[in-house]
Amino acid sequence: MHPVLMLWLASSPWRQVERTLFDDTFAGIHQLSWFDWLILVPYFGLLFIVSIYGLHRYEVLRVYYKFRKRLPRAPAHRFDQLPRVTIQLPIYNERYVVERLIEQVLQIDYPRERLQIQVLDDSTDDTHPFTEALVARYQALGYPIEYHHRPNREGFKAGALAEGLKTATGELIAIFDADFVPPPDFLHRTVHYFTDPKVGLVQTRWTYLNREANLLTEVEAMMLDGHFVLEQTARCARDLYFNFNGTAGVLRRAMIEDAGGWQHDTLTEDADLSYRAQLRGWKFIYLPWVECPSELPDEMYGFQVQQSRWAKGLTQCARKLLPSILRARIPWRVKLEAFFHLTPNITYPLIVVVCALMLPVMIVRFYMGWVQMLVLDLPLIVACFCSMFVFYTAAQREIFPRTWYRSIFLFPALLAAGVGLTVVNTRAVIEALLGRQSSFVRTPKYAVAGKAPKSLRQKYRRKSGWLPWIELAIGTYFLGMVAFAIETYNFFSLPFLLLFVAGYYWAGLATLAQEYRDRLRAARRRRLEWETVH
Repeated sequence: MHPVLMLWLASSPWRQVERTLFDDTFAGIHQLSWFDWLILVPYFGLLFIVSIYGLHRYEVLRVYYKFRKRLPRAPAHRFDQLPRVTIQLPIYNERYVVERLIEQVLQIDYPRERLQIQVLDDSTDDTHPFTEALVARYQALGYPIEYHHRPNREGFKAGALAEGLKTATGELIAIFDADFVPPPDFLHRTVHYFTDPKVGLVQTRWTYLNREANLLTEVEAMMLDGHFVLEQTARCARDLYFNFNGTAGVLRRAMIEDAGGWQHDTLTEDADLSYRAQLRGWKFIYLPWVECPSELPDEMYGFQVQQSRWAKGLTQCARKLLPSILRARIPWRVKLEAFFHLTPNITYPLIVVVCALMLPVMIVRFYMGWVQMLVLDLPLIVACFCSMFVFYTAAQREIFPRTWYRSIFLFPALLAAGVGLTVVNTRAVIEALLGRQSSFVRTPKYAVAGKAPKSLRQKYRRKSGWLPWIELAIGTYFLGMVAFAIETYNFFSLPFLLLFVAGYYWAGLATLAQEYRDRLRAARRRRLEWETVH
């Protein structure tokens, strides 16, 4: 190499960066090679991208506290004559909750002559004859309820809603999933906002019937509270785009048709329609004080299935809609928030890559000075982990002002549950980016007030396949990193490594334990049947 070039490299900013980030304690033992930099640069680069989404949580909090009082506490006007409303109840193999749903909807306080209730049943099991008979019984009692059954699941939930819309008589469409329990005053508290002809949607806040069923449901509730208490409120109050959550909301039929109707090329047809409608100029309203109880998945694999469907659906919406959003003549802040709303799940595959790089990075960083490690790590910790802590505890404080501190003790479990989603959501995001279509996989619910017998639940459970074994393998990989950290006195990283161990082991072992119990119950049932016959 030319001597002048060698002198420039020795005094270049690159050397200054290296001397700043790494002390000379081990200079005689180890010099960073190109391979070391090849590991460190992608590792911190990916963590930097993840941290940007963490910093966005701080922005959501800022907007929430600054603009939350802008939400309309009451409609500007009230209807002299109530509008016609069609309530749509899309169900698919919901034997354990469909009766509760229908009975609760029939208790909604609204004039019968202005109401139509559609049970849109795509079921392929005994839910079909049971629900048909149930609807017929209530029809005979004079309730405005009707039953629709499709011989196929074309378009899944979106297809069922579109099919029901063909015979709907209401100018407003209220939608409830099978596990929801709408309060009797739901329509009276929502329909009057539609006196404003620009309003296309009124969305209410989910609450949870089985919030305290077990540790998993408590963590799920905290996760969803962050969305429904902070994100939805902030976006609505700041006039940013936000989405219909697929249930517990009322939509204007004219808006659905103007936006292009229900489309089933994504797994989150609700978010898809929401963005298409808002791009057309429709106004959405969120009412966090109107609560609609629902049921959370109380088993690990059901939770993972639900979350992976949402992750894939939102990523599909990002592919489909972001070009139109970025080209639209709307404020840049609306575009930026839409980008963050539709793309957060891209962090899951990034985290998987970070996990794979973590052990070699730990080996390389064994030679780094403590001061330099804090300079690199502390900002990322503040952006990622601290933002999550502040975000989710703030949501709990808004809902439970007297007992919110309990969420502090649940926060490690929330982080572990999030870790347990990385593998299944990474697969979902990659499939969405590659344009690979998949069926709408429902999350089984069991009516927590009158629980389905555990021996019968397994007919609605899907096999997890290879997923829990991969989670256990990754958990073991992190367990090895824990041993390495202890051996090298890197105690600073132990809490984070143990979170990953707990998260992957929790996800894998909980799923395998449930499937093992299912096999035992099936074997016991077969033995009893054999003994009965013989």
